[in-house]
Amino acid sequence: MTTESAQKKAECRCLHPEFPTIFDKSVEGRKCVSVEPEVELDTGEFDGFLRGSPANLPEIAEIDLVRHYTGLSKRNFGVDIGFYPLGSCTMKYNPKINNVTSSLPGFSELHPYQEVEECQGALQLILDLEHWFGRVLGMDAFTMQPSAGAHGEFTGLLIIKKYLESIGQSDRKEMFIPDSAHGTNPASAVMAGFKTVEIKSNERGLVDLDALKEKISDSTAGIMMTNPNTLGLFEEDVLKISKLIHEAGGQLYYDGANANAISEIARPGDMGFDVVHLNLHKTFSTPHGGGGPGSGPVGVKKHLEPFLPNPRIARREDGLLDWVESPDSIGRMKMFYGNFLVLVRAYTYLRMLGAVGLRRMSEMAVLNANYLRAKISKFLEVPYNRTCMHEFVASGDQLSKETGIHTLDIAKSLLDYRVHPPTVYFPLIVKEALMIEPTETESMETLDHFVEVLREIVELAKSDPDWLHDAPHYTVVRRLDDVLAARKPDVCHSPGSICE
Repeated sequence: MTTESAQKKAECRCLHPEFPTIFDKSVEGRKCVSVEPEVELDTGEFDGFLRGSPANLPEIAEIDLVRHYTGLSKRNFGVDIGFYPLGSCTMKYNPKINNVTSSLPGFSELHPYQEVEECQGALQLILDLEHWFGRVLGMDAFTMQPSAGAHGEFTGLLIIKKYLESIGQSDRKEMFIPDSAHGTNPASAVMAGFKTVEIKSNERGLVDLDALKEKISDSTAGIMMTNPNTLGLFEEDVLKISKLIHEAGGQLYYDGANANAISEIARPGDMGFDVVHLNLHKTFSTPHGGGGPGSGPVGVKKHLEPFLPNPRIARREDGLLDWVESPDSIGRMKMFYGNFLVLVRAYTYLRMLGAVGLRRMSEMAVLNANYLRAKISKFLEVPYNRTCMHEFVASGDQLSKETGIHTLDIAKSLLDYRVHPPTVYFPLIVKEALMIEPTETESMETLDHFVEVLREIVELAKSDPDWLHDAPHYTVVRRLDDVLAARKPDVCHSPGSICE
């Protein structure tokens, strides 16, 4: 280890002392508030459900409590803190106006059991979103019910399954999945009762037409595709693929994970897709992460509309909006009608940008990705180094062979520079993959900073690999044992001992 590296490690220890837990700060007798019941409650009806002893909770003053959780919040990284080029996840900035509108009393204080006559504004907002998403994606009908992208996938596949059953072709069980697809695609297909069949990519990183033709049979139910795909490349043969699948009697499912690249430029419905899902957090700036809530609206062509989840919204003879049921529906996919306040945020974003703004959004996302690709490819391998869409995939494979530094080492080192790492080791068809997506919201200065940071890390890999092997050095938590964390996660706390 170099003297400079040793000095950096010493600085690291000084910068980040141990952060005590809330239990470590507990002092007997301290309180935030004191609440004494005014009357003695009859707890007889809760016999067998009440604690035999008080809960083991920390005793702490309000100011210490506030400082503790404020301190924890500052340790969390998010798109409001710094650059977040997490490929395929589209970690774009969430405009704060979205939070303002979703907090309006008429929305935030609405109760799902209120009479429809008192919810006309909310119903109109949902209906408007259905129409707008239908126009943007080229679909005839939409549902806002699914609560996440993968939930939308499952919903869309159940619709395809119900449709095939309705035309007497329930024996079609094979769903084609490109080898570059998101992992949720095969998982959703299996959950819906299909058998997944992998389709290899060709030398250009696109669906191999010959491989697809060999797999098509009377058992073909359809294909799930992302376009642009996970390599950030537009599937140039999508119309040929659509024709092959439809002629074989199958349906096309569009994974909307990468719709941020094509909004108001190209429509999945025009490409031949029968079902689409959207990830509102990826394309329409709703919150992402933290366990939700999310939203994964699903759109369909006319022949699949009867199978959309119940209930849907329609206008009554008296002009008011109301819930309606379809006898052919796959049924309800979520209580009430989706995560409504997430829909309000997406509605705000759409109204703020409009059609011209949405197109500009996608154009800037593509421009930023190609700007980074052109610069990064000068010092790091980019296997499919041609014009990309919203993201591209670099590779640390050659660097690893030369220095012993792996993609994971690069990712961990980026944390020391207050830059969130790109997606790593995905898609699986690229060795030592770094999938980089800048989104449209980042400035040239931010992109240039990322390029220089990445360049410095590559140079360090050649001059001081031990430093990178031990990264990160300046984060609150150092490098974790990923295998142990996955197999034996410790997600709770027991004062004075390891949580069992």
